[in-house]
Amino acid sequence: MIFDILGAMSRLSGISVIFDLDGTLVDSEPNYYEAGRQTLAEHGVPDFTWADHERYVGISTQETVARWKTLYGLRASVPELLADKNRRYLELARTATRAYPEMRKFVELLAGAGVPMAVASGSSLRAIDAILAGTGLDAHLRTVVSADEVAHGKPAPDVFLEAARRLGADPADCVVLEDAAPGAAAAHAAGMRCIAIPYLAAQADAPEFARADLLLRGGQEEFTARAAHEWLVRSAG
Repeated sequence: MIFDILGAMSRLSGISVIFDLDGTLVDSEPNYYEAGRQTLAEHGVPDFTWADHERYVGISTQETVARWKTLYGLRASVPELLADKNRRYLELARTATRAYPEMRKFVELLAGAGVPMAVASGSSLRAIDAILAGTGLDAHLRTVVSADEVAHGKPAPDVFLEAARRLGADPADCVVLEDAAPGAAAAHAAGMRCIAIPYLAAQADAPEFARADLLLRGGQEEFTARAAHEWLVRSAG
């Protein structure tokens, strides 16, 4: 057993892994949809659907509500809408967020091999912390970067570059796991390799995903911890 662990550590030496959170590590999109639906209903938009929500997958919450304000002609300010949606989302995130089982296994495999890991997300720090604590993933994922902490959210590379800086890693040695096209674009812009696991099957043909180093068109149903680990070992070699 000790030799297995030491072997894994040596095979993955020099690699750092950066995870997107929503739709990649955890299935939080239903919570984002419900928080958005409630917020818009409160502000006079009663017919926000899941199909409407899908247009904002991979976009930061702040940019999402800014688009809502313009699209729906909302009277409330962007900060007011942001605070309203975040409040509703946090209530759901603390108790109703599910970590993808194979992603949890993958995190545990990497932790056992001593691979440096981080989370880089468009969500607020409060939301990230609530989800990681609620799912128990905070036991292994302690380096966290929110888009609120950098100048530009995805598809700009800022959150990933900041995560690499905090890990003390060269961007070229980082591998990003992403479910959304803007995140895949951000990983490419950061000079990092990318494992793409599209949350929406309809987005699998997006040009941003075409540049991923490993594209799992079947999304989470196709992802396995063991296969991802083996791909990392091959790519390291």
